Amino acid sequence: MIPIPDQVAGVLDSLHEKRPLVLCLTNTVVQNFTANLLLAVGAVPVMLSHEGEIDELLHSCANGLLVNLGTVNESQAQLMKSAVISAREAGVPWVLDPVAVGLLGFRTRLCADLLETPPAMIRGNASEIMAVAGVQAAACRGPESGAASVDAVAAARQLANRTGSTVLVTGEIDYISNGAITYGCSNSDVLLTRVTGAGCAMGALAAACLAVAESPMQAAAATAAILGVAGERAAARAKYPGSLVPALLDELAALRPDDVAETTRIFLV
Repeated sequence: MIPIPDQVAGVLDSLHEKRPLVLCLTNTVVQNFTANLLLAVGAVPVMLSHEGEIDELLHSCANGLLVNLGTVNESQAQLMKSAVISAREAGVPWVLDPVAVGLLGFRTRLCADLLETPPAMIRGNASEIMAVAGVQAAACRGPESGAASVDAVAAARQLANRTGSTVLVTGEIDYISNGAITYGCSNSDVLLTRVTGAGCAMGALAAACLAVAESPMQAAAATAAILGVAGERAAARAKYPGSLVPALLDELAALRPDDVAETTRIFLV
């Protein structure tokens, strides 16, 4: 079943009401932006780096987990491996953001290890999703995709079928697939690609949505729609990247479920 705009809007309402706590194991470049984005939609961000505390939080009060490979090192890799096992034990849904997987060996091997404990959702750009799926993609430039999101639709279906995860491919159009059903969300603006961290923070938003949505597919649709609608509104009043980030946070904080229901553009692929 394709999440209709009213259902997607309901996820935003639930974020405001339930205020899920999201543990973010993410890269050092985007931590502040990620925390502020979660706060703007009503969620509660936590960043930890101690294995015992991560396990304790996941078994006590965490509602979602993000694992982002952006600036990963050896010690963080071990924390991430332990965290996803703890999340599975505690029944906490987690999101994998495979930043630059396929380009660099260490993170590519780590990604394969992490997928042994399948996430509820995998979020990445087209090149990343194709690499994780084992499909040859155009060369990426660090975290930037070398392929369009539409090029990764088949890979997303394949990856979803192999892992059991919902796959969210982000780009000019975001595509969501669980293997059996695939749909797109066309809410976005190119200015979002001109600031650091919009995609990585989107992974944290996905973890928050997973904590309150009825299904990973609904959570993925809500993630794409909420950030997309707010991004369009922010870009309409921000001429350049420097003014986009505060505008985006403001628009996310001001966004109401009715706004999402009225302006979300979701379609079956």
